[in-house]
Amino acid sequence: MADPSNIRLILGGARSGKSSYAEKLAHGLSTPAHTLHYVATATAFDEEMQARILHHQQQRGTVWVEHECPLELAALLKSFRADDIVLIECLTLWLNNLIFELGTTCSHDQLTARIAELAATASQCPAQLIFVSNEVGLGVVPMGEVSRTFVDHAGRMNQKIAAIANEVTLIAAGLPLQLKGASS
Repeated sequence: MADPSNIRLILGGARSGKSSYAEKLAHGLSTPAHTLHYVATATAFDEEMQARILHHQQQRGTVWVEHECPLELAALLKSFRADDIVLIECLTLWLNNLIFELGTTCSHDQLTARIAELAATASQCPAQLIFVSNEVGLGVVPMGEVSRTFVDHAGRMNQKIAAIANEVTLIAAGLPLQLKGASS
């Protein structure tokens, strides 16, 4: 099993500052012996999302080895080594991609299995992992079935990753609140 101090979870709402916090954390952990990896789970469904992705890529610069991974996240995590620092941005987009890909066949059991597979793989990964995820459970219960499925499983996913993480940080208004572990 990998050292749990290698797993960090950064939670926050939309535009909370979680991504920039995670990127700064990765840079702070990095030494010349490390390789910085950025795993992007976003899928450019429209022009606005394409522009958003391009903006994020330009902000990050060229120090990152970039990986686009909308679905097979557990498989990708198996490829990293102990000298890698891997920022995964973001888990809720990955979950959204799964729900979209499965479509009308999407079931609780399928999503639970994929989340469990991700957590198990992360626990075995020797790299330093920084997961970014949206905290979506602070609002009202959504009206539609697919929206409720997403919110319910996002909450379960965040709990599963938080359970294996050494550090969990909630970002609100750009300010970090340490929920678990010591700040780096």
